[in-house]
Amino acid sequence: MELKKPAMAGTTESSDVMITLRPNPEGGIVIDLKSDVKALFGDAIEKTILEVLKEFQVENALVNVVDKGALDFVIRARMQCAVCRAAEIQFDWGKEDAHGK
Repeated sequence: MELKKPAMAGTTESSDVMITLRPNPEGGIVIDLKSDVKALFGDAIEKTILEVLKEFQVENALVNVVDKGALDFVIRARMQCAVCRAAEIQFDWGKEDAHGK
């Protein structure tokens, strides 16, 4: 799936995460993660981000993440929202992933 424009989801409030997605004209996935808990949970946060991008078949994206202690399900929901906004698609929130699985 192609990202058509920059998009954001989330806030910088406590227990939330702000995610900004942009198309990557150079190709590939680049993640810039800022988090107070990066040393402990950085790998898990990046894994969740990559899983959502894979579910949507996004191969080229610049991902800026400002984490304020968000739980995994919050990160996943914010990523899904940002991808849909950036790709200008509708998401069926009643399904588990973008493909209805």
